[in-house]
Amino acid sequence: MKEHNKTLLTILGPTATGKTKLAAQVAAQINGEIISADSRQVYKGMDLGTGKDYEDYRVGDSIIKYHLVDIVEAGTVYNLFRFQQDCLKAIEDIVSRNKFPVLCGGTGMYIEAVLENYHLSYTPINTGLRDKLKDFTDKQLKELLSSLRELHNTTDDDRERLIRAIEIEQYKLDNSNTKNNDSLLLNNVLVGIHFERDVIGTRITSRLKTRLNTGMIEEVKALLDNGLTPEQLKFYGLEYRYITMYLTNEITYDKMFELLNIAIHQFAKRQMTWFRRMEKKGYQIHWIDGNLEDTVKVNTILVLLN
Repeated sequence: MKEHNKTLLTILGPTATGKTKLAAQVAAQINGEIISADSRQVYKGMDLGTGKDYEDYRVGDSIIKYHLVDIVEAGTVYNLFRFQQDCLKAIEDIVSRNKFPVLCGGTGMYIEAVLENYHLSYTPINTGLRDKLKDFTDKQLKELLSSLRELHNTTDDDRERLIRAIEIEQYKLDNSNTKNNDSLLLNNVLVGIHFERDVIGTRITSRLKTRLNTGMIEEVKALLDNGLTPEQLKFYGLEYRYITMYLTNEITYDKMFELLNIAIHQFAKRQMTWFRRMEKKGYQIHWIDGNLEDTVKVNTILVLLN
């Protein structure tokens, strides 16, 4: 097997494909620890809505150690720069203890920030870009932002926020060749979990029904009761946006389910678009059929690591 301090295993894929459970099973075989590459699982108290399932980290009688889950309070600003720094620290910690780091998640931008080891810093104001965007409609701004990044953490309808988000994404594109040369790891092994689109759709709808029936609405209500505003919650992604709209009587339960289900399906498509773009940029992603038995998937990954 490749040396612990020379390899990072990344398990990626769209939502509802069983990434965390598979990552834990692999980690159990390679003396590994998991780093979550999810832009929302960092928040405490945001569990069902962000897809946390702590039992996924259980393998037999043991819980595989995980990082970057429940590390900041809901309402805190947590961005790509903070994630990159926290993730690199976690990798350094893991390999220093002769463990194997396993990066796992579906937020393509976060994954790339680590694999590329970009220099990230504060994005300056781009007056030229702002002048070009001032005549854009809100719909055009959203479409432009959607073309630049995945939009699970939906920006709200405020024009200023939309323009700032576009400014940040454009800055990253313009500086995408600025990499650190002191990467902690030499080898990256990327594994993707693949299901046909109709199968992913069925899994998404089934999972959504389960979460709505097992406390996701109550979770959002508790966050509101604890002081988060509806505007804040709507910013934290699809589930929080639509459930908050339901709880504030903007839409009915049936409409909430319909809109949320459609939005998550669309999000999964955008995730796959991001991963395909990574492949075009030169990343080799080893796609594994998600329908295979868990032991077969684990063994396939173990072969890739040897």
